[in-house]
Amino acid sequence: MRFGCCLNMVSTKPDGTGFEFIKSLAEIGFDYVELPLAEMTAMTEEDFDFVKTTLKENNIRCECCNNFFPKTVRLTGPEIDMEAILLYVEKSLGRASELNVKNVVFGSGGAKNVPQGFPLEDGYWQIVSLLKRIAPIAFRHNISIVIEPLRKVECNLINTFKEGCQLARDVNDPSVKVLVDYYHMRVEDEPVQHIAELGKEYLRHIHFAQTNGRIYPASIQEDNYLPFINVLKEIGYNERISCEAYSTNFIKDAERTLKFFRENFE
Repeated sequence: MRFGCCLNMVSTKPDGTGFEFIKSLAEIGFDYVELPLAEMTAMTEEDFDFVKTTLKENNIRCECCNNFFPKTVRLTGPEIDMEAILLYVEKSLGRASELNVKNVVFGSGGAKNVPQGFPLEDGYWQIVSLLKRIAPIAFRHNISIVIEPLRKVECNLINTFKEGCQLARDVNDPSVKVLVDYYHMRVEDEPVQHIAELGKEYLRHIHFAQTNGRIYPASIQEDNYLPFINVLKEIGYNERISCEAYSTNFIKDAERTLKFFRENFE
């Protein structure tokens, strides 16, 4: 099991990446960092090189990226521009490849949210078609695209792990798998049994946060973590878990979360 943090959730700088915490994350002892791909794609070459240098100097890798698409890129509805989308994908996955990223998280609620008045089913099949186009590009870069189900208040499409797995099944490409986010799963009241039924085939990445306030987890008693943890052990999950949460005291919270992860997931 490898443990990381999504630093964009604690970012204090205008670029929104959270790269300013890379050194602290490495010193605390996390295995990897998860940085936002849309924000890194928007960087100048000079700024992106600085991120690469910072990672190298601190001997930690960006093994995963969240936030694949910015909300300004429309993926569903009547006005999508597939040529522009694919140009963005080539650039963003190219930058991810420069960092040797293994998983790129496809949540991107603002980009894939189906516009009012447009049929949800049509929007769904637009996403299927898009992922079929993205998958070969991801494969070329040795990257897996992991579909992230989001709570309904963030997106009206793909809200549960089960729905994410159906999307991966419809895309039917080995480069497209699924993420489960403990926070979103709890908010949507999705049964962990779905992980037991589908996780061995589709689960490739995990996001984690305490349900109350979407903050860094600290103890097993503070939330209903055990059913989730137990089902991961049941299916033999042994890949990556990223804390994707808010914090007002990153170093203190991150230290407690890494201890929590090691005590309960390993």
